[in-house]
Amino acid sequence: MPPLPALVKQWSEKEPPSETDIRSRLEAEGLLYYRWANAPGDVYAAHTHPFYKVIYVVQGSITFGLPGTGEQLLLTVGDRLELPPSTIHEAIVGSQGVVCLEAHRSD
Repeated sequence: MPPLPALVKQWSEKEPPSETDIRSRLEAEGLLYYRWANAPGDVYAAHTHPFYKVIYVVQGSITFGLPGTGEQLLLTVGDRLELPPSTIHEAIVGSQGVVCLEAHRSD
């Protein structure tokens, strides 16, 4: 069976969400989350995780690269990334820095 693809759900509502809005969405799914932030231009080298990640951007932007497919996934405020376990990924933080809420799922 081929690995699950990474999935980006872009924020589609007219107004950007507040951090409280995003927290409420994660809580409604029963997900425990934590907050993290990085400075502009910070880089994460290619790596994997043994768990399913769910990330929402609260402020700023970040681009995730998927070396296996060559995709570049730009996330801005309100966007959600779902990253299956063992997906090789890297990231670079945008020019305004980034604040994210991240949760891990068991699937």
